[in-house]
Amino acid sequence: MRQEEIWDAEAAEDYDTPGSGMFAPEVLGPAVDRLAGLAGGGRALEFAIGTGRVAIPLAERGVPVTGIELSQPMIGRLRAKAGEETIPVIAGDMATARAPGECALVYLVYNTISNLLTQAEQVACFRNAARHLTPGGRFVIELGVPELRRLPPGQQAVVWHCGTGYIGLDTYDVLRQHVVSHHFRFDETKTARLYRSPHRFIWPAELDLMAQLAGFELESRHADWLGTEFTAESRSHVSVYRIP
Repeated sequence: MRQEEIWDAEAAEDYDTPGSGMFAPEVLGPAVDRLAGLAGGGRALEFAIGTGRVAIPLAERGVPVTGIELSQPMIGRLRAKAGEETIPVIAGDMATARAPGECALVYLVYNTISNLLTQAEQVACFRNAARHLTPGGRFVIELGVPELRRLPPGQQAVVWHCGTGYIGLDTYDVLRQHVVSHHFRFDETKTARLYRSPHRFIWPAELDLMAQLAGFELESRHADWLGTEFTAESRSHVSVYRIP
């Protein structure tokens, strides 16, 4: 399935959950705070800007933000909240599309780099970020750590959430570093809704090598936007790469 088919009108409509989930203040606030500081008064570019979850509050903080986004329905949802003059958006693939001008910060949040399903595309994404940055500019990636320790030998699926009205299930192809996230939503009726998204998972060490190939050096890595120490038990990381 192509990414354009995954991020369709239905996905765009379900994406925004104001005040909860990834839109909860305790989730969104620290990300915006950290990105605003890293921008240092310069321009920012968001790869896979989506419906503007991060870009809109970041722009409200005075950071000029441009976006690149593949999904037209996502862009449509963003446009209902912010006009082109406020947040310009380039329609295209974050691995290849070019935004005008240079910026101090490029960022990619909430595992979005894993939507690129080959190593070559992920490396191209790093190189595209480097093309947009001024010397000393930063590329920030928020990404989960592959949870293969939860996958027993011979088993291909892991239930990572089970709650009222929702079950989250991941299926793995370890050889290709692919994982498909299955999201089941249901109520008291017999009908359930299924949404699936494929990803290529990346180990932190592999991500660092991709960065080196594009001319970056690792500046910092933390377990979250608040600066918590990254350890072997961390389930995600925020990595900041810098052009020397």
